[in-house]
This record gives sequence, structure tokens and C-alpha cells, in this order.
Amino acid sequence: MKSFLSLLLFSLFFLLRNSSAQNFYPSYDSLVIDYSRPAEYAIGGITISGTQYLDKDILIAISGIKTGDRIDIPGQELTKAIQNLWKQGLFANVRIYVDSVKGDKIFLAYVLDERPRLSGFTFKGTKKAEEDEIRTRIALNRGKVLTDNIKINTVNTIQGYYTEKGYLNTKVSVSEVKDTTQQNSMLYYIYVDRGNRIKIDEITFTGNNTVSDAKLHRLLKKTKENTWYPWSIFTLSRYKKKEYEGDKSNIITYYASKGYRDARILSDSIYKNEEGNLNIAINLTEGNKYYFRDINWTGNTKYSDAKLDSALRIKKGDVYNEVYLQQRLNGDQKGDDVGSLYMNDGYLFFQVTPVEINVENDSIDLEIRLHEGAQAIINRVNIVGNSKTHEHVVRRVIRTLPGSKFSRADVIRSQREIATLGFFDPEKLDIRTDPHPESGSVDLTYVVEEKPSDQVELSAGWGGKGTGVIGSLGVKFNNFSAKGILDRSSWTPLPSGDGQTLSLRFQSTGRRYQSFNVSFTEPWLGGHKPNSLSVGVFASKFTNNLEKADPNFGKLNTTGGSIGIGKQLKWPDDYFTLISSVNVTNYSLHNYTTNFFITEGNALSISLKETFGRNSEGPDYIFPKWGSNFYFSIALTPPYSLFSDKNYDSLPAAEKYKLVEFHKERFLAEWYANTFGKFVLRLAAKGGYLGYYNALIGLPPFERFQLGGDGLSQSFSLYGIDFIAQRGYDVYTDPPASIFNKYTIELRYPFSTNPSAFVYGTIWGEAGNAWYSIKEYDPFNLKRAAGVGLRVFLPIFGTVGFDYGWGFDNPNVSTFNDFIKQGKFNIVLGFEPE
Repeated sequence: MKSFLSLLLFSLFFLLRNSSAQNFYPSYDSLVIDYSRPAEYAIGGITISGTQYLDKDILIAISGIKTGDRIDIPGQELTKAIQNLWKQGLFANVRIYVDSVKGDKIFLAYVLDERPRLSGFTFKGTKKAEEDEIRTRIALNRGKVLTDNIKINTVNTIQGYYTEKGYLNTKVSVSEVKDTTQQNSMLYYIYVDRGNRIKIDEITFTGNNTVSDAKLHRLLKKTKENTWYPWSIFTLSRYKKKEYEGDKSNIITYYASKGYRDARILSDSIYKNEEGNLNIAINLTEGNKYYFRDINWTGNTKYSDAKLDSALRIKKGDVYNEVYLQQRLNGDQKGDDVGSLYMNDGYLFFQVTPVEINVENDSIDLEIRLHEGAQAIINRVNIVGNSKTHEHVVRRVIRTLPGSKFSRADVIRSQREIATLGFFDPEKLDIRTDPHPESGSVDLTYVVEEKPSDQVELSAGWGGKGTGVIGSLGVKFNNFSAKGILDRSSWTPLPSGDGQTLSLRFQSTGRRYQSFNVSFTEPWLGGHKPNSLSVGVFASKFTNNLEKADPNFGKLNTTGGSIGIGKQLKWPDDYFTLISSVNVTNYSLHNYTTNFFITEGNALSISLKETFGRNSEGPDYIFPKWGSNFYFSIALTPPYSLFSDKNYDSLPAAEKYKLVEFHKERFLAEWYANTFGKFVLRLAAKGGYLGYYNALIGLPPFERFQLGGDGLSQSFSLYGIDFIAQRGYDVYTDPPASIFNKYTIELRYPFSTNPSAFVYGTIWGEAGNAWYSIKEYDPFNLKRAAGVGLRVFLPIFGTVGFDYGWGFDNPNVSTFNDFIKQGKFNIVLGFEPE
């Protein structure tokens, strides 16, 4: 319309050239307009006025007319030039005038009204946290050309933001104010009145005869009523159309899983009630319940009907469940479905199509049509996204090798192995397949995203009476590179990328206690097989806090080291490992009084430890959702006393324990399952036993078990004691015991899976106890406790969190009020207690 008006003004200029307009644009008697016979002119020149920020040469080029062109006047060239400039969205008005005519040359003047630009914007009525999110959504920036569409989009975007949060009555207005400090610029004042959050007061169902209202409410996972129940604080009552549509699909899917394949939502209405909140009414029809009848296979040559029936796990008479049918054909997480049967044997191009060939009364006959295709060979395996970790570290854990037969099980296992490295964000891990049916091959691409893996440990623990708080400072480099020490380009800030682990740790209470240890682990010794090498050294000093010159000064020095070789086993399966290690510890005492008889002398402990275990946890080590972890270990010292003729019954303690001897067994069993929604159930059991060879020597004062407390004291061990945390209780084994059992049940829920701050909560129950001899051992005499906890995994600091628990078998508890008051608050800093 504006283009038409501009052309009309152009024509009127010539008709009225002898009028008052002649004072601004002079008339030219030689220019005669004959609309029936357009005249051709050459463009002698073009001038532009009314612009400030735009390049004039570029604008002339955009118009499509340049000096030297020959155009008809009147003609379409000028109309098109106006349209070309108008389409840029930079102008409020576009006009073209004749500036002068000389012979057959015509000189044009472009008069442009440039739109104002944004010099800044301010929010009114919003919170700071909301503003930060809104700014990223509206994408306003200084210098942006302002149009009516910009203003409308700004209003709509802000309203949409608050609608997502349940503020359905949000009012947004944008006021433009001229910026007097800049030419042709405007300031935006954005006024927001979000009003009250609109909640859903009531959701009603009709037509549901076989499924209860309560079950249907649970299926509406993101569309919830505003209830008064205590747990309602974990859900937000709001209406969001997209989420509501998804929840309605959940209802139909559930009915289909129960055999009601004809179930439909006949109607649903959403209306405001008297309080201004929403009510939702859903009207259902369930239809009949159906059952599987005859199931026949066609196109199968690789496997027999009986083999496929066994993998399908659906029998005649089972309730018709299309969701389960598709799961057993193509996508069961356990990897034992029909599709996995084929794809684990290379049949990447396998296809399966179930067809309902007969529906009679309440029964359905199926024909399952298979296209097996050819077996696929892996052509290329690519890795992208590893900016810090060297490619060979990722490639060595991948089970899919070029030239090998494709296997979906190997792809899934490779995904798990990459995730458990701990160097990449498991939520961003992706596997792309690029099949080539014409050549019977496939290219695989593993897409990873690096995450911080090094840790700084800052923790504190109570060392007991007379010791006080023990501070710990440590650094752990989980992606270290020893060979990169000489390569400055790999220092970030230390050499990294080879998947090795270097840990340094210092602990102290001041003059009374200091400890330092260093450890290094190479997970792939030699680089060809997953055989690990671990070495470590440590030293600690504990005094009675007196000056060295004091005749009563006493000290205990502990020094030692260990070396271990780990091997991944192939039997019973390749989740099993066997770790062999040698541990040497020397205890040197001088005038030091302990609970274990020795005050002067040395005690040397040399033990061989074998650990046999299996770990199939997934998808990552921070928050396992499925799988299990167990190990059994046995540590043995040489039985020195059995080859000695010394009379150990009369030997002094310092001589008796000069060469420490013992055998020590420990076990752990953990099991994880994604029970429902995001909730994960963890069950765990652990135990230990410390034994001796010679009854005349008995148990050594080393390697015992201490139960109770938060487990943070495990950072402070003078005698190689294993500190076993038991929430809800103080430490109750003093001196430490020789036998223990502990059982745990936890229900975990992830609040945030962001790798920069992984947060989950837990409800837990524990039971455990410790005994001093096998005669006292009673596996049913356990101290029970329950409570809640929160964990935050920070890539730099490790695990941070707390537990609050109540012990049911605390001897100081006799009434319910005593029970409530005896709650224990435990802090987790730097590591997860054992």
C-alpha cells in the first residue's frame, strides 16, 4: 500500500510541478509526461537523504537502479526500486523524486525515513532472576532496528515465559521513549504485571470404569491439582498446553497397555472457576479389552518360530499390549528382545512389522513379518568432541572395531564404558549410525562432550577426644598424562589426556598430627589390555602434643606403600576383575601410649591382598541407575609364628607384634534399579572379618573395624583401621572390633543432572553392628536407623552433602521424644563415606 502511495506521489509531482511544490523541487518544462507513451531516460545520478547509519552506495545497489541505467518514466523500475528498499524493513517511508532533467538524463532523489534504533531497554515489575532468562529469550540488543513486529514479539515472548510458570494472566506493555542523547534512537520501557499464578484446582474424569481416578491423576505427570498434601511441595500445579497434551497421551498409552486399544478421550474442557483458577474435565471411553490369540512369523530364515516365540515372550491369551509388543520386538532395555537377537548378530538392516490380520470379538491374530537383510560390517569408527582426552583413551574401551560384525550389544557396552571413564557428560553422550545398505556396511560415530574431572578435596573429620578436627587438603587428577610431563602443550594446568590418576593428599591437626600420601594409577598398563597398575606411598606422624625436649614426649610414625596389578577377566564375563596387591606398613612408636599395649618399638605389616569383583553399574558412576557391584577381598600376612620356636605366651607386646600377622576378609554387594519415574533403589550389604593364625598372639591391634559416625574419620587412621559409617549413631566400637555387618536400603531421586552440579536426594534405612570375637557374633543383633540426605557432586570438589538420621536402637532412647532429639546430622565433604 505504501509503495502504491509513493508511486502515486511520484506521478502527482509531475502533474503539479507548476504548483507550490515547485518551490522545493523545481519544474522542468522539457519533461512532458505522457502516460500512454512512457519516455526513456538515462540515470544521470542518484542522491539519498534521510539516513544516518546505512551505507548509501549499498542502498542504491539494493534499489536495483544505478547510474547509467535506462528506465521508462513512468514505468515499473521506480515501483520495483521502492519495493526493494521497503522490503529491508529499515524504513518507515520510502519516496523517490526527480531532482533534475538534463536532456535525456534524469537525476533521482531517494528520500528515506530511517526507522529508529534501540539504544537500551529496562524492565519494570520483574525480578532479577527472571530478567536474566527473559533477556536471552527476547534477544533485544542495542542498535536493533525497531519495528511494530519487534514490539509484538517482545510482548508475546515475555507472556509465553510467564505462561510456562503458570501465570496465565500476565500483562506486558512496551513503551517507547525517544533517547535525547542519540540521534534517531529509542528507549524501551517494558512493564510486566505477572499477576497471580493460575493453579489447577480440580481435575475430574468421567467414563473411566476400569481405571481409578487416582491412577489417572498419577498418569498426568506434569498436570497436577493444587493439593494440600505435604509431598505436593515437590510438584508444581500449573497448566501448560504442551505438557497437558503429553499427559493425555499417557492416559491412552496406559489403557493400551491394559488391552483397551480402543480407548479414547471423547472430550476435555478447561475453564476458570470462581477463584480464577482452572478446572479440567476429561471425558473418556474405554472400549473393550482385547487379548492376543494366534501369532505367526513370516520371512524368518535365521531363527525358528520357536526361538522367536521365546524371545517375544507373548503367549496366546495374554492381554493385548501394543507397547509391550513393540518393546519385545525392537527395544527392550535388557537387550533380550527379537530385534536384539538379530542386531547382536550383525543384522543392522533387520526390520519387523506386526500386522493385525484378524480382530474377532475380544481376540486379535497377528502376523509378524520379518525382513532380515544382510549382516553389516563396521566400516569406520569416529570419535568427536574429545577436546582434552586423547583419542586412544576413548578408542581402547570401544567394543565396535572396524572390520568386525555389527552388534547392538557392543554399541551399548561401548557407551557404558565411555561413560564410566568419568571424563564426559553421560547426558550428552550420543552414538550415530550411518548405514550403507548398498555395501552392507555401517559407519559409527561416538559423540562426547568433555566435563571437568579433576578434583580438589577439602574435608574435615573428628579424630576423637584429644585429637580434634582433622583438616584434609588434596588434589586428584583423574585424566593425568605421565608421558605428557615433557610436552608443555598438554599441561592444562598439569599434563592431561591419558586417563591416568594422580592423587596427592595432606592432612593435619597442627603439631599433633600430619599425614601425606601420593598415589598413581595407570588403567591400561602397556596400552593394549585393561590391566591396571597402582602404586602409592604414605607417611604420617602423631605425637602427644608435647615439645620434643620434654622427657614425656611421645610419637607414632607410620610409613608405607603399596603396589597393585588389576586384570579384567573374560570369565564368567568381562565385567569381572581380579586385583592383586602388596601392602607394606611400618609402625614406629617412641614413648607412645595406646589402647593396644605397645608403647615402644616397631611393628612391620607385609600383606598380600586379592580382590575379586564384578561391576556392571550404569550409566555412570556418579548416579548409577541400574546394574550391580560386588567384591570379595582377602588380605594375608605370612604366618610368621607358625615357623618360629618363640614362646609367644610370655613375649612382651613389642616383640609379639614386631612382625604383624593376620588374615582379613571383606565383601560388598550393591544393586541398583530404576524402580519408577526417576527414582532409583539401592540395596547394599557389606561385612568384614579379621582373624589370626596363632591364639597365643591373638588379634593384632591393626586392620580392625570401627563403626558409627559419619565415616569422615577414615581420613585419620593410625592403625590401618577401616572406618565404617553408620548414620544415626556416634562411634560405638572403641576399641575397634574384628567383625562387622552393615545393610543399607536407599531410594534416590535426582533433582539436577547438570554435570557442573549433580544433585540428588535420598531416603535411607541402615542396620549394622560390630563384634569383638566370633563367639559374640550375632547377625540378627543390629542397630537400626533411618533418615534423609542430600548429595551434590561438584566436579572440582567431589561429593558434598549431608545426612540426618535417627537411631532406633540407641541405648539413650526410651521415649518418642528422646528418639526425635537423638537425631544425628552428618556432613559429607570430599568423598562418600564407606
